[in-house]
Amino acid sequence: MSISSAIIENAQTIAKIISLSNEDVARKFGINKENNPKHPSFYDENWVISDFERGEEYFLYKVNGEAVGCVAFEQSNAEIGYLNRLSVLPSYRKKGIGKKLTEYVFKYGKSKGISEISIGIIAKHSVLKNWYKKLGFTENGIKEFPHLPFDVLFMKYKL
Repeated sequence: MSISSAIIENAQTIAKIISLSNEDVARKFGINKENNPKHPSFYDENWVISDFERGEEYFLYKVNGEAVGCVAFEQSNAEIGYLNRLSVLPSYRKKGIGKKLTEYVFKYGKSKGISEISIGIIAKHSVLKNWYKKLGFTENGIKEFPHLPFDVLFMKYKL
């Protein structure tokens, strides 16, 4: 088991992990390409390449050399970093991989000198909200976006 920096050549693998890991969320919340075409369940290689080109960094979690999870980190300013697209393949869930990837981003963020990690999740996704709370995140407001079929709950973690 290892966590390593991803490179743009890993875009197809990353897209597959993200899309497969988010299919159950899309089903649970009635998300489809018509009401939310940019949902992670529809992620593709071009979106990942675009992320890299914007400066977003990806990290892969590998088991026996196979990538089974990923997370993205984006630094918006000197103080705040974003933990994005935390994804673990369904067959590898409940093994602590998501927690390890999140903790990796905490350490990485500290090394970049930021003081806060921010996330946004589906506000009604109580299981995920509670999971992040167990890791130390606190709620930081809910926002409605007209182009999304759900409200977004923002959470933060002070480093």
